[in-house]
Amino acid sequence: MRALPPVAVVDDVGAEKMHAWLLERTHDLVADLVALAELETPSDDLELLARGVKHLEEWVIERLGEPTGRAAHISEKHGPVLVLDYPGSGSSTLVGLCHYDTVFDAGTLRTWPVRVDGDHVSGPGVFDMKGGIVQLVWALRVLAELGVPRPPVRLVFNGDEEIGSPFSRPLLESACADAAAVLVFEASADGAVKTARKGVGLFSVTAHGVESHAGLDPLAGASAIDEVARVVTTLHDAADLSLGTSINVGTLHGGSRANVVAGSARANLDIRVASDEERARVDRLLASLAPRDNRARLVVTGGWNRPVMPRTAGIVHMYELAGAVAARLGIDLLEASVGGASDGNFVAAMGIPLLHGLGAVGGGAHARHEHVSIAGMVERSALAAGLVAAFARAH
Repeated sequence: MRALPPVAVVDDVGAEKMHAWLLERTHDLVADLVALAELETPSDDLELLARGVKHLEEWVIERLGEPTGRAAHISEKHGPVLVLDYPGSGSSTLVGLCHYDTVFDAGTLRTWPVRVDGDHVSGPGVFDMKGGIVQLVWALRVLAELGVPRPPVRLVFNGDEEIGSPFSRPLLESACADAAAVLVFEASADGAVKTARKGVGLFSVTAHGVESHAGLDPLAGASAIDEVARVVTTLHDAADLSLGTSINVGTLHGGSRANVVAGSARANLDIRVASDEERARVDRLLASLAPRDNRARLVVTGGWNRPVMPRTAGIVHMYELAGAVAARLGIDLLEASVGGASDGNFVAAMGIPLLHGLGAVGGGAHARHEHVSIAGMVERSALAAGLVAAFARAH
């Protein structure tokens, strides 16, 4: 495990003072979140993603000043990845990991505008995860304003996380490779940070059959739909929620007409596992699939999109550090194991200590009632600031 600050250093970081300073600037945090959320950034719209990351960079520089290092990685198919480096005390870099793409289509704002109502801000992507981006930036801002030492910090903003990070994964791994630890500003789980996440596999099973006339010559055909139906039953029977393994056939496509024995069919799967042992079992299951009719053929494609993020000693220590900062703020910080996956899974697989779920307190991820708590946003900004300061204090 990489050297991490002892929990005792948290007593000296001044989290309470930072929270008071942020509380006085609540209006600014809210205004920044509204501005981010009013720029739609769906994962599949390159023009909107480019516009969104441009605003994001300008805003970060406005709040934190010019970075000492900058890299913008551009793809022809996916959103840009922006990496900004800011100096600090010591040689151990701390990485803040975020994504700015959302699951909401362009035009969503026309029917669901961003709203501020009491303690809530609602709108596309405010919870997952633009609220977390605001919290990270303001955490660094309060450290600078109050003269609290911080370590070198690298900010990583990903534009294709919601579709599995196909372009950004190697860039994220490179940006995190030398990190003392990584703070992932994905949304919390009902206020809890996430100390374990499942691995995710995205697969398709395609059956190739033999077409024939369903009435005149049914025995001449080999039904691809029949083969896929049997596969679906086999897969669903293999799920074991007691071990954290879910196998979901989310979509089925097949056949051409009701009076034709189907020549092709396909099942698309989402598989979640909580351990590498279960991942290996599922791999063996997929490899063993075989057609009932030897005239048909089954082809399995796809793979594991994200590895398992287990609750390691490094993650536990990061949780204890955060819990100590939270206690200074009067927060009883809980932890959770969740079924969703994120870029944090890639970092965990590299053996780097991390803490996940440092982002917004709220709910409604990926739904039209996404919302964040304003008070929670201020509290979590102070929590993040205290956690960052602990790394500088320790060194």
